[in-house]
Amino acid sequence: MSAPGTGSADSARPGHRLDPDGEGVEELGAAFARGDETAIAEAYRRWSALVHTVALRSLGSVTDAEDVTQQVFVEAWRSRQRFDPDKSRLPAWLLGITRHVVADTHEKRARDRRLRDKTVASTSDRPVPSVDARVVDRVVVADELDKLGDPQRTILRLAFFDDLTHDQIANRLDLPLGTVKSHVRRSLARLRTRWEVDGAVR
Repeated sequence: MSAPGTGSADSARPGHRLDPDGEGVEELGAAFARGDETAIAEAYRRWSALVHTVALRSLGSVTDAEDVTQQVFVEAWRSRQRFDPDKSRLPAWLLGITRHVVADTHEKRARDRRLRDKTVASTSDRPVPSVDARVVDRVVVADELDKLGDPQRTILRLAFFDDLTHDQIANRLDLPLGTVKSHVRRSLARLRTRWEVDGAVR
């Protein structure tokens, strides 16, 4: 039994070097290739931080690095039949997948950027629809007419919106022609005064 603090006999033996990938990497890789679910859990525990660091350095985004890390281990598990533990170590194989996923993320960013630029350019080049002045006039007139009392409001509505003549308005409302003309004249003068005060008339 080793003395406290001296480590194992292997580690104390001159020339012995610790495996940088950790102990039992070959066995873990073989278990992973067989589809042992405990192997993917152990691989994630050992090397998820490494994958995350590589992705973060390349992408500069914690969120994207987290997404890449998840994608790498999902993709690794789905394609475990292609992993040959006799040709590659599991952490090296995981880093190879990481490089591919990071490259795909950069390409997706570029596509999204091109799409945004194209959308912005399309929107900026689109002509602003012109506003029909007659529509604006009718809206303004309708709003002001609501502030008038009857019969002035009814008379002006018939004149503006139904395009009736003074004679036709007089006949429809059974009013003297002079009364209709007087109401129209006074109502228009009142509306014009109000518009000038509000700045609607230039």
